[in-house]
Amino acid sequence: MSIIDMTAAELAAAIREGKTTAVDAAEAMLERIEEQDKLYNCYVTVDAEGALAQARAVQAKIEAGELTGRLAGVPVAIKDNMCTAGLLTTCSSKILYNFVPTYTAEAVRNLQKAGAVLLGKTNMDEFAMGSTTETSAYGVTKNPWNTEHVPGGSSGGSAAAVAAKECFYALGSDTGGSIRQPASYCGTVGMKPTYGTVSRYGLIAYGSSLDQIGPLTRDVTDCAAVLEVIASHDEKDSTSIERQDTDFTAALIDDVKGMRIGIPNDYFGDGLDGEVKEAVLAAAKTLEDKGAVVERFDLSLVEYAIPTYYTIAAAEASSNLERFDGIKYGYRTKEYAGLHNMYKKSRSEGFGEEVKRRIMLGSFVLSSGYYDAYYLKALRVKALIKKAFDEAFAKYDVILGPVAPTTAPRLGSSLADPIKMYLGDIYTIAVNLAGLPGISLPCGTDRNGLPIGLQLIGDCFQEKKLIRAAYTYERARGAFPTAEKEVG
Repeated sequence: MSIIDMTAAELAAAIREGKTTAVDAAEAMLERIEEQDKLYNCYVTVDAEGALAQARAVQAKIEAGELTGRLAGVPVAIKDNMCTAGLLTTCSSKILYNFVPTYTAEAVRNLQKAGAVLLGKTNMDEFAMGSTTETSAYGVTKNPWNTEHVPGGSSGGSAAAVAAKECFYALGSDTGGSIRQPASYCGTVGMKPTYGTVSRYGLIAYGSSLDQIGPLTRDVTDCAAVLEVIASHDEKDSTSIERQDTDFTAALIDDVKGMRIGIPNDYFGDGLDGEVKEAVLAAAKTLEDKGAVVERFDLSLVEYAIPTYYTIAAAEASSNLERFDGIKYGYRTKEYAGLHNMYKKSRSEGFGEEVKRRIMLGSFVLSSGYYDAYYLKALRVKALIKKAFDEAFAKYDVILGPVAPTTAPRLGSSLADPIKMYLGDIYTIAVNLAGLPGISLPCGTDRNGLPIGLQLIGDCFQEKKLIRAAYTYERARGAFPTAEKEVG
């Protein structure tokens, strides 16, 4: 088996055993990126020199017995909204075209302490606003399964890099499905942890009450290993939670006997593609055959999730993006007449259309005449959605459903109709509103050979149940094909 075909866990084991080195792995990945990223555009920044320097330092520590973890020496890609000291961090926006942070996001620091080798920063929808990675100021990312289709978003660059074997695993961020949906479109595994499990320090915020960093990997084993490393309590993040149960690899058990799995009827109504429905229900049958108790039930308030999410997320975005004014850092317009004109022109020229749309929507729902009618009402509905999930988890260990209504759409088709793009988040956003963990893993392909994703949702702090169910399904499903047929 060549280095690039290994999972992160397999590569780390091979490095520990002296069969290969961290330097060999970094060189193999950089060569692959050089060969094919012109086609896919997964990366905004590739730090070849820095990656090789890190790999040499990590290899020396591995040989000295100082690094023995599950990810030591394994190259990783980071979504370009996580700060990395000394390395360009743009959020795929013109307004941050020259921003080089002086500090590193806590989740990335945790990976570096574990011996990960940082390859570079991946493309994304601008400021994580989008579902296709087409709103990036640095060009669209293409789906490695079919380059005429989107990879999903906003973590599309990270998902595509994993699918194209341009990294062994990647970090993404999930505000309304931005890890799980691209994982579904690209045939990878993606997990959004319980809110507060992974520090948001150093993550450039979109919606602060919704954002969460998580892994995108080739299989469930790697997903558990990465989550175990990045989960930590951080005093620098006021929403960070101190947990004692972060040994997620202990949940890699092939056994779901007696596990109660609920399938919401609301997730299988109009708008769901027939092939997606068939593949997801077949996955449920597989888990039932393995001993799980599978039942259908009604999960209320599903139809209110999208307006609630976009009201809250846009309101938080309009507040979070106020800081980008052309004064302290980032893009500043070249010609202006006075301070206020400079603000207006810098922001008008620096932000893309989708970001402007959401800032305007957020400013509208927070304005004095509409605050009660929209924003406060959305917060009340958010609480009701959480209550509906609480009632469901009183009966079920895991909720099972699709990740997205369809497989990856064609490039250009979503941006033509933003409302249609927003509706594509219907199965993922409630997880963020309720602060729950969710995982996506491949469960089949459609007639065009595009991957279909299965979503498993757990109660707060129940990632281990999700990992156990996902691992059991993955073992029963067998090896999933890769996108390698498109390479070259």
